[in-house]
Amino acid sequence: MPECAICHREVDIIDRVFRREECPHCGADLHTCIQCKFYAPGHHNDCREPQAEFVSDKERANFCDYFVFGPNSDLHLVEDAKAKLEKLFKI
Repeated sequence: MPECAICHREVDIIDRVFRREECPHCGADLHTCIQCKFYAPGHHNDCREPQAEFVSDKERANFCDYFVFGPNSDLHLVEDAKAKLEKLFKI
C-alpha cells in the first residue's frame, strides 16, 4: 500500500487521487509532485514524465495530468543508499 511522503503512513487509495485530497493522518496534499511516482529530483522539471509541465511548488496540490500516487522508487533507492553509507561509516 502506498504511503504519504510527508508522514510516511499508509494511505488507502481506492481508485485515483483528486487534486483536493489530503492525507488522513497529517493533512498534507496528496496530488503533489513529491507524492507522485514520477517525481525525480535532478531530472528535467524534477519529473521522469517528459511531457509534464513545470510545477514550481512540489509540495502543493497541482493539476498535473500525469500524476500517479505511489512510492517513488528513485527516492527510496537514494534514501536506502544514504542510510547504508551512514551505517557503514558510523563510528
